[in-house]
Amino acid sequence: MDTTAKDIRFYKLFTKLVSLMTDVDGPPRIAELEKLLVEICELLRISKAYTRLYRNPKEEMTGGGEYLCSRDTGEECTEVHRIRAVTKVMSIAEQRAFMKVGEPPLTEKEFARLDLVMRTTVTYLIRNRLRDIVEELAYNDDQGYRNARLYMMEIMKKAATRRIGGMVAVNYNLRHFTLVNQQCGRDAGDEILMNHYKGFERLIGEEGCVCRLGGDNFVAIFSEDKLTDVTNYLTETKIHFDCDGGGAVSIHCSAGIYCIPGDIIITDPGDVLSKIIAAFRVAQNGNTRMVYYDDALIAKKQASMKIQEIFPGALKNEEFRVFYQPKVNILTGKVSGAEALCRWFRDGRVIPPFEFIPVLEQTNDICKLDFYMLEHVCKHMREWLDEGRKVVRISVNMSRRHMTDENLLKTIMGIIDWYSIPHELIEIELTETTTDVGFTDLKRVVGGLSQENICTSIDDFGMGYSSLNLIRGIPWNVLKIDRSFMPVTEGEPDRVNDIMFRSVVKLSREIGLECVVEGVETVKHLEILRENGCEMAQGFLFDKPLPVEEFKKRLDKKFRYKVDY
Repeated sequence: MDTTAKDIRFYKLFTKLVSLMTDVDGPPRIAELEKLLVEICELLRISKAYTRLYRNPKEEMTGGGEYLCSRDTGEECTEVHRIRAVTKVMSIAEQRAFMKVGEPPLTEKEFARLDLVMRTTVTYLIRNRLRDIVEELAYNDDQGYRNARLYMMEIMKKAATRRIGGMVAVNYNLRHFTLVNQQCGRDAGDEILMNHYKGFERLIGEEGCVCRLGGDNFVAIFSEDKLTDVTNYLTETKIHFDCDGGGAVSIHCSAGIYCIPGDIIITDPGDVLSKIIAAFRVAQNGNTRMVYYDDALIAKKQASMKIQEIFPGALKNEEFRVFYQPKVNILTGKVSGAEALCRWFRDGRVIPPFEFIPVLEQTNDICKLDFYMLEHVCKHMREWLDEGRKVVRISVNMSRRHMTDENLLKTIMGIIDWYSIPHELIEIELTETTTDVGFTDLKRVVGGLSQENICTSIDDFGMGYSSLNLIRGIPWNVLKIDRSFMPVTEGEPDRVNDIMFRSVVKLSREIGLECVVEGVETVKHLEILRENGCEMAQGFLFDKPLPVEEFKKRLDKKFRYKVDY
């Protein structure tokens, strides 16, 4: 081909190349671009040409990135030109061109044309790569999970095409995942989280979508025919990870589920999100780990909102009253202590604790109620002391929500000392925890109370996940055994439960902890306590929680419960 013909041929190819690259309205025509680049390479005597694209310098250093080859004849060749470009967001494009060994060198005109083509294609590739990166940043987080923005967009896409009716939306998290990180290590924990996410993606298929809200909290939408498989997967599934040749851990989830009606019209994706979050919160705070959004849940949510609305006024009007459930020495029948329990009297009825305590525990309102209870207990004790009555140690519950309050100890001591209550007459009941942070806070609070000679008890012992570490690492005074640990007195005996109960009682005695068993309701229960050397009991066999005036009668020095059955 003569020089003039080559010039014409090059400008035709280059003009078409630029036209394809600047066609922003249509989709990228990759096949045509590749064909043009091959023809240009042939014309410029380039036997091999390729581009490498890197999201960031780390990908370049580790040999990752994308490899795009424009031409490769397979012949032995030598490099004749290289271009490298770095964007403002640190993505990198590098192009390299080679000629067959022994081929005459590029003329000045050929080199200029090669440089022009390479710079043009690099600019095009970087522009498209930047667009991809922006899209990735918009719809993915920095760890590779799709995010909530994509989830909302997916809902609106399905709603716009009338494909959302009959689908299922879910909000779920991995239960006790902090423990997985503790046991397996942070790196393995990250791998387990990603593997669980990918397993869910495979399960729901291309029609579905799963995205991360943050931490181990996820949302998803999928077709209804996948619901059974999804609930089975979330209930429990074994996730494998690479740990010294391979490991596996069983993952359990809590989930809020919304089965979207077939005739629904959705204009705001937030409506779907709010429903699954509402159901998920119930799953987190209740005994059922899979909660479906329905009319009953709406009614419960409205009731919760009502409680939160009227609580400040109820507290101010002192609608909450302290009831006392005695703790009894089963050897003497004497009242040796009591637990302060809250009862809410409003509009002529008593609102049961199970209706308002879980609602208040969702916010710091429970902390206000705890301090209210402590102050009223101290008021009563001050009256009893001034009247010369026998006074026993009273235990007051403190929610786990207090644990991160740096001023908790100061507030507790301020209330107790305001009423000049001897410190040894107050006991603070705290529940178990399952996290490192929770353990550290608990240790700080219990240690501070111990220094002030305030008795502390671990409530519902055995219901958490770190019980032995808690009694080994924290200076408790009292261990309260939950009624679920009490040996079975009717039907088939539970040998394991029986052994555990005996062991816990023996353990508390040998390490110097006072042991109190809750839920003592029958004479048989009393016999079990005696057989195991446990002297303190609390339960309906002796008394239900009592109003102040009734409890004062139990403080009479001559009063004894019947214990000689």
